Formats: sequence, structure tokens, C-alpha cells
Amino acid sequence: MRPLLMLLLSSTTIAAQAAPVEALKPMAFLAGHCWKGDFPEGKQSDEHCFQWKYDGNVLSDVHTVRTPGKPDYVGETIYYYDSAAKQVAFLYVENGGGYSRGTMTPTATGLEFPATQYVADGHALTYRVRWTPSGADAYEAFSEMNIKDKWVTQFKLVLKKQ
Repeated sequence: MRPLLMLLLSSTTIAAQAAPVEALKPMAFLAGHCWKGDFPEGKQSDEHCFQWKYDGNVLSDVHTVRTPGKPDYVGETIYYYDSAAKQVAFLYVENGGGYSRGTMTPTATGLEFPATQYVADGHALTYRVRWTPSGADAYEAFSEMNIKDKWVTQFKLVLKKQ
């Protein structure tokens, strides 16, 4: 009985420590859930699973794109408060060796990820993203890429809480 009591007490302590730092609170609706959406053609799905880490100082997002008959594309984004720059920053790495570094700014309508670069195989792609909550159980992800000095829609996707 005593080990069970200790386990319950430590679980309560862990949950209490998982409250996010102030700067990450705009992202709190995502934490503890997976969110999944199907691309318009129906040939791929996109899933993001968010978890607080390190006493709420970090929000981890494990991202998986599934395409039937192909290996999964998997990446992880680590969101954290950059105290020197006084803003939320992120680092994204993926299983093909690509990566991004950028920032997140909360807006009146959701979360904005200003223009940054995705780098893979020696090439860089400039992109920007907006996440707009749609009720309590979904958000829209809108991504644009810059091609020849023009912003072009990369994708628009509704992800639903799983």
C-alpha cells in the first residue's frame, strides 16, 4: 500500500510541475494531446503530439507525416522561452536530417511562426506558418513558402484533437 501511496503522491507532484512557463501559456491548449489531419488529396496524414517537459520550460511536439506505402516522415520541435531574446523560440529536427530554427508569437487569433528557413541537403526553403484554433478540439495550420520572392501556399490543414 505504501508504494502505491508514494507513486500517487509523486504523480501529483509531477503533474503540478508541468504547468508551463508564462511565455509558453498561449500554446497550452496543444499540450497533452495529439492532433491529426488529412491532407486534401487524402493520401497523407499529419499528426502532432505535444507534451510538456522539464517542469513546463519546454513544449515538445513529435510530428509524423504518414503516406501509405512509404516510411513515415518524423520530426520533433522543441519550443522554449529564449530569455536573452525575450521570445518563444523553437528548434525542429527531422529523420531525414533537415532542421529549422525560428520563433513563435501569440496573436489575437492564434499562433504565428514568422518567416524562417528549413535546411536539408545543403538547400534552404524560407517558410512561415499560422495556427488558428477552431473551437476547443481543432486548429488550422496554414503554411506558406517563399519562392522567387513570392509567398505561395504550401498547405492548409485542419488538425483535430485525438
